[in-house]
Amino acid sequence: MKFDDVLVKIGEFGTYQKRIYFLLCLPAINSGIFMVISVFILGVPNHRCAIPGYDNDTYEVQNHYHQMLINKTIPPPTDEKFLYHECHLYVNRSGSYDTNNKPINATEETCSKWVYDKTDFESTFTSEKDLVCGDDNLPSVAKMLFFGGVLVGAFVFGVISDVIGRKKTLLISFVINIGTSIGLAWADSYIVFVVLRFLIGAANAGIFLTGFVIGMELVGPSKRMWAGVVVEYFFAIGLLILAGVAYLLRDWKYIEMAVAFPNILYLSYYWIVPESPRWLLSQGRFVEAEEIMRKAAEVNKASLPDKIFDKDSIDLTAPKGKLWHLFSTRVMFIRTLVIFFNWMVVSMVYYGLSLNTGNLGGNFYLNFTISGLVEFPAYTLCILLLDRIGRKWLHFIAMVAGGVACVSTVFTTIYGGESLHAVTVTLAMIGKLGAAAAFAVIYIFSAELYPTVVRNAGMGASSCCARVGGILAPYVADMNKVVSGDFGRALPLVIFGAASIAAGVLALALPETLHKELPESIVDAEHFGKKAIKEKEKEVYVNEAYDQDINLSDETKSSIKSNGHENTVTETSAQNGYGDTKM
Repeated sequence: MKFDDVLVKIGEFGTYQKRIYFLLCLPAINSGIFMVISVFILGVPNHRCAIPGYDNDTYEVQNHYHQMLINKTIPPPTDEKFLYHECHLYVNRSGSYDTNNKPINATEETCSKWVYDKTDFESTFTSEKDLVCGDDNLPSVAKMLFFGGVLVGAFVFGVISDVIGRKKTLLISFVINIGTSIGLAWADSYIVFVVLRFLIGAANAGIFLTGFVIGMELVGPSKRMWAGVVVEYFFAIGLLILAGVAYLLRDWKYIEMAVAFPNILYLSYYWIVPESPRWLLSQGRFVEAEEIMRKAAEVNKASLPDKIFDKDSIDLTAPKGKLWHLFSTRVMFIRTLVIFFNWMVVSMVYYGLSLNTGNLGGNFYLNFTISGLVEFPAYTLCILLLDRIGRKWLHFIAMVAGGVACVSTVFTTIYGGESLHAVTVTLAMIGKLGAAAAFAVIYIFSAELYPTVVRNAGMGASSCCARVGGILAPYVADMNKVVSGDFGRALPLVIFGAASIAAGVLALALPETLHKELPESIVDAEHFGKKAIKEKEKEVYVNEAYDQDINLSDETKSSIKSNGHENTVTETSAQNGYGDTKM
């Protein structure tokens, strides 16, 4: 029996698969946490230079005398959002002050010590290591290197899982993630911090992607769309848990340990989660695969014949395509670039809006919580609408609606200010909703667009493009460090919105895949969605056959003349490679 036939016989998503799928969704909670935890551990609190010689200086005003010292020492802010200048202090060699205790003819100099506002954070790695002012680019570099680790991990663990198996790869990822995430709490230097964060990113990719693959390979064909979206709910649950943990603890080391130590429980998966039977079949390990499927049948209360797998159960001789085949023709080149661009943008916008939470103003933790909550309706809309309005239009609506909402924040920020702060946050959250929905859709959409012979390579390359978007996200989110004022705070959202709109519009160039037979070969993919052109080319082949009088009877020729080739298109096009069976 073919593997999918066995799944149908025992139940495509029976009790056994539901149990394993649920267990594999739990690590997605931790993946969600680690993907955006930098919002808290690398947060930049409001700060100012420490008053020289005042040992117990704090950002908060202690008394009237302390306020007087601040007035004498700290210049006024360059941005009305802040109370004080963040990077300079007065050096008053004349010793003269005006009636407001402001120094006269003083010079401004950069400082080397700061005090931090503890309203939102008791401590972050940024405040602990003074990564501000001249070093304010280092937190962005740390975030970028984390997503670089995700990129490397997606590639490395993807290759490893095909060689040693999904289960072993998942366990290796768990071990690396546990060791590095716990160790991060004791990082005593920036170099150690970024190296550990890089490894956490790589392990995180291995956990999420490998667990996702095992789950999907146990689910029958008709249930994979549901399984592909439901796991995203667990990712969003991770964001809500992180918000609660961070709110209660406020110190980056305690937050890191609180979310790292529970990962030890996942080592129990060595005894609980089975190896992917589909991978076992691909390795010729039929007995092991059969044992797993019989156990699944027993739990699902289904029966199987005495012999279910042999060398014919999986096609090991299926034609393999190469990545460059996606660029072999003009049509495929354009479509592939559009898919890659959409993956990059949707990832950049999704993670960028998550990292930009602190720049929205208002209650930091409330904003982050709302940012996580909006993902639930986003994924629900995907489940409800994917098979109703189609992949292309749902992706377009999500990208453009979210993009327009983000761009609109420039007006509420610049012209409304604090009076329209609630509107600004609402627009940003609509943008996050659109990005979350588009992220779920693009995975299914692109998987259906890539032909079977190169689908894995295409999805792997798309995932790499998404990681590039993740690398760009922290730099765009921190654009307010380069451009000050209200426009600087709105600029990241404007960039995210404009990129989202552009990607959504370009997606209209892609063909719809809903209720369509999906492409098997590169030729199928090139002609997918081009019915009129395809029929015209078939007609040319039939005309050539008619003109050359090859293997066509007089009766068939007469049928061609009278019926517009309808009786011979299928046979002739099949001989020329256009009539392959599609799944």
